[in-house]
Amino acid sequence: MQWFKTRLVPPLGKLSIIALLVTLIVLFTYQGYVIIESPAIIGMISLGILVNILVVFGVTYIVGRVMRLSYEDAAPAAIIAGSNHFEVAIAVAITLFGVTSGAALATVVGVLTEVPFMLILVQLCKATKGSFGRQTQISS
Repeated sequence: MQWFKTRLVPPLGKLSIIALLVTLIVLFTYQGYVIIESPAIIGMISLGILVNILVVFGVTYIVGRVMRLSYEDAAPAAIIAGSNHFEVAIAVAITLFGVTSGAALATVVGVLTEVPFMLILVQLCKATKGSFGRQTQISS
């Protein structure tokens, strides 16, 4: 297990980031013209993604507060729930529909939309940290 953690995982972590960047470059190469020539389509895709992230994040964050979860539990739960995991979406879209498909386009727009919006939600979590009480102990 030690070999796995010290020898295999670190290089694979770097390799996965490089592979994701190469994939995004290829997608932008094939889909860049659509992004530039069809702003209405990009706007509709972005709006849907933003609404989805906001609703799922908001419900999870509020439910965490109602359940009296600690900030340390509620904030990551809401961020993870709100995330669309576009790394997986990119792989699925390309595999099933091809790099020039509308599904691949949606994943490109998703990355451009989700990353800055998630950073805003992280700032929101940090700003509302004080509204969370102490963690409730759950007895077993």
